[in-house]
Formats: sequence, structure tokens, C-alpha cells
Amino acid sequence: MAREVRGGIVTFFTMAYIVVLNPLILGFAADKSGAFLGGGPGDGSNIPAIAAGTALVAGVMTILMGVVANYPLALATGLGLNAFVALSIASQMTWADAMGLVVLEGVIILVLVLTGFRTAVFHAVPAQLKVAISVGIGLFIALIGFVDAGFVRRTGTGPVPVQLGTDGFINGWPTFVFVLGLVLVVALWVKKVKGAILIAIVVTTVLAIIVEAIAKIGPQVAGDKVNPVGWNLVVPGLPDKIIDTPKLDTVGHFSLFGSFSSVGVVAAILLIFTLMLADFFDTMGTMTAIGHEADLLDADGLPPRTESILVVDSIAAAAGGLGGVSSNTSYIESASGVGEGARTGLASVVTGVLFLLSMVFAPLVKVIPSEAAVPALVLVGFLMMQQVKEIDWDDLEIAIPAFLTIVLMPFTYSITVGIGAGFVTYVLIKIVRGKTSSVHPLMWVCAALFVLYFAIDPIKALLGA
Repeated sequence: MAREVRGGIVTFFTMAYIVVLNPLILGFAADKSGAFLGGGPGDGSNIPAIAAGTALVAGVMTILMGVVANYPLALATGLGLNAFVALSIASQMTWADAMGLVVLEGVIILVLVLTGFRTAVFHAVPAQLKVAISVGIGLFIALIGFVDAGFVRRTGTGPVPVQLGTDGFINGWPTFVFVLGLVLVVALWVKKVKGAILIAIVVTTVLAIIVEAIAKIGPQVAGDKVNPVGWNLVVPGLPDKIIDTPKLDTVGHFSLFGSFSSVGVVAAILLIFTLMLADFFDTMGTMTAIGHEADLLDADGLPPRTESILVVDSIAAAAGGLGGVSSNTSYIESASGVGEGARTGLASVVTGVLFLLSMVFAPLVKVIPSEAAVPALVLVGFLMMQQVKEIDWDDLEIAIPAFLTIVLMPFTYSITVGIGAGFVTYVLIKIVRGKTSSVHPLMWVCAALFVLYFAIDPIKALLGA
């Protein structure tokens, strides 16, 4: 039981950034009418309401995952999905209409789960391609950790897209704090210290608070001022107050079919389809990766109670729209809790309760900078990378799709793109080698859907949507 509680706590601290990050992505994007999610003039006054809504939906759905599916998997607003909702959907309609689309997308996925289609697709995917998905996600979350810590950054100029720190050097105390946190978590892990990840997060957070108190570094972005050596998302420090009353102004702020009159039926359907595909395959990859890391997969590479997991995840997608905070989905950061020993739904219940508490104790959540939490992601990325040895690299029919799946996830910053490239390439190679009969019918369907997904913008342009 102790390791489940510990794992649930670690997962929460690894994911807690979403309570801060989601409001920043959704809160400053105006819809077609110029209004902002949660109300207000766009000066940030709506941020607490979005944060509270984010924590509420994440908490309820993560607890549901633990109780119904008994699986150590946490859920929250999907990164990438929220940016798509803010920048590509809400800009064409009202925020209520956009959240209505999210609800519809979740309902459609739920129907696909209940009819067995989503699980059938999972069975159709070759086992080694599933392994490639897990490995790719491992590299992806490691990159997320490096980027969030400022260890890897965009160059901004020239042909080189990314570099070490600023100007090719590790600059700034926040990045240095991350490096110390990474060294600490690795040292504790190889020494097999119980609670290694949680200990590292707590110690690194204390160090970060001390560093900020002495050096007065501040955030990377403050208004129109940019400080490249500042803290990325959260400036560490002792909170002004411990308890605050949550506001839930975003909850229930949706219009189920308003988008159809706003942008037309064709455009609305294409937007739902795009959301659905991203959600559909992200969760498949995530739950497999978590199951593999926890050694919970069966002989077919499936986690226990697969359908229950997918049902809860589908409900979460719709719940995100109902809560007005964008589609919720399973989080690969749950692997940090699994790395700490989580194996059952109790860990998810603990994580969910902490999300709900964070609605009231928001000042405490803001104490932990991403630089202190993301070393855990790098370590877990290594653990997931170890699975790569299970792929037969001499078999080109699986090796090339596996390679593209693995590298395109971090290179495109998208789990969906990696999975799509792997599926399409796998089918293509089978066609070239004249082995079409060995391809599962659902793999043909998935490959065709991904071709449509990759060509979504030209199709919209052709249809005038």
C-alpha cells in the first residue's frame, strides 16, 4: 500500500504543472467574438477559474480510473489537444461552441469503445509496433523534461533547430537546479533507494526555493519582458497563503451543437475527426507503455481491464468539454508513479484526490517548479527506452515502421504523428513486398485514417472548409 500511495503522490507532482500550464494555453486565447474562456478582459483574471476547472476534471476522472479500471493511470487536460482547441477551434467560433465539439468527440470515442472497435484496433497492431510506441513515448517524455527544464532550447536562428541551454551552454540557476535534480534522482535510483523520485522532487524543490530567495531570478516571461535564464513555468517560493477558494466559472460552459451553425457541418465534422484521432491513438500508446513499465501486460501486449481503461478515458474526453477545460486524456507522466512502485488503481485514487485538493491548495502547487519535477521524466524515459531490445531490427518490415514511430514522436512533439507514421509505413512495406494478406483488416482502416489525418489541411482547403 505504501508504494501505491508514494507512486500516486509522485505522479501528481509530475503532472501538477498542467494546473498551471493549461490556463496559460487556454486563458489568453480569444474566441471568434473576442471573448475569453472563463470570462474577463484577457488580463489573466480568468486564470484561477480555468486552473480550478482543470484540477476538478483531472481529479474526478483520475479517481474514476482507479476505482473502475484499477490501473495506475492518471488523466488531465491533454497537451497539444488544448493548443489545438485554443488556436484552431475557438478562433473559428465561441468558446462554448468549441467545448461542445470536445464533448461530441468524447461521446463518439465512447461509442467506439462500447462497440469493441477501439479494443479491436489495439489487437490488430503488431506486438513489436506496440513496443516501438512505448519506446517512442519514452524518448518523447525525456525530451519534454529537457525542454521544460531549459536544458534543451530552440536556437531561434540558423539551421540548427535546438541546442544545449542558451548559446550552447548551460546558463541560469533554474537549469542548474534541474541538472542537480537529475544527478540526484539517478544516484538514488541506482542505489535502489525507496522513494527515489519523490525524494529528488522534494529536495530539488527546497533547493529551488533557496536559490530563488537568494538570487531573485524570476520567470522567463513577465509581460513583454523575456528572461532566458528565468524559471520556466513556476517561480519557486513560499506561498503567500495556503488555502484559496476555487472558482468554477468554466464548468458547464459549452454548447453541444453550436459549432455546426458557426462553421458549417463539414468543417465541424473535420474538427471533431482531428480531435478524435489524436485522442484515440494517444491513449492506446500511453496505457501500453504504462503497462509494460509496470509489467502488467498479458501475452497479447494488453493491460488488464483494457475496455474499462478505454471507457474511462473516453468519458474523460467528454468531461473536459463539460468542464470547459478541453479534452482530458491519459498521461504518460503516470510512468513516474509506476517507476516509484505503483501497480494498482489506488495510486490513481491518491493522484486524483491530490488534484481535487489542489483546487483549494493552489498556492502549494505553485511552489514546485518544473525544473524540480521533470528530472523524473528523464529517468522514466530511460526506463522505457530499455524495451527497444525487443524489436527485431533485422526484419525491415517491422524495423522501419518501428524506427519512424520512435523518432517522430520526439522530433514532431506528437505521439499521434509517431503512431500514424508507423502504421502507414507498416502497411506500405507490406504492399511493396506483396504481403497484403498478412495485414489485419483494421490496420488497413487505421492506415487510411492516418493518411486522411495527415492530409486534413489540404482536404479542408479543397472542400473550402
